Amino acid sequence: MARILAIDYGMKRTGLAVTDTLQIIASGLTTVTTQALLPFLKAYVAKETVELFIVGEPKQLNNTPSESEAFIVPFLKKLEAEFPHIPIKRVDERFTSKMAFQTMIDSGLKKNQRKNKALVDEISATLILQSYLYSK
Repeated sequence: MARILAIDYGMKRTGLAVTDTLQIIASGLTTVTTQALLPFLKAYVAKETVELFIVGEPKQLNNTPSESEAFIVPFLKKLEAEFPHIPIKRVDERFTSKMAFQTMIDSGLKKNQRKNKALVDEISATLILQSYLYSK
């Protein structure tokens, strides 16, 4: 089987997570600057088989798209154009940043380490991917 790759798209940084080849476990992959995202994905897909992209869908509490959706849509068009053979699914990403921060606290990370926003983005991507796996 191929991997599933999750993307927690952000204006400055983007968190990435990936499944194992059996699509059982979601693990954080890395965080990259958003401007380096497509080149990173090209290199990753060249060496790993990716079956599906999961992209976080930011929504407000009333279920309407959040303001950041306006920045994600153009990225989705580029992603689809670059990888037409890999489908894209969206997953509600509400509260993932808060859950990621709480995960960092629960795992015993020191306050200094919890300020690492790149780690929060990577954990958020992992939570988005885990949510998709649970729903499958």
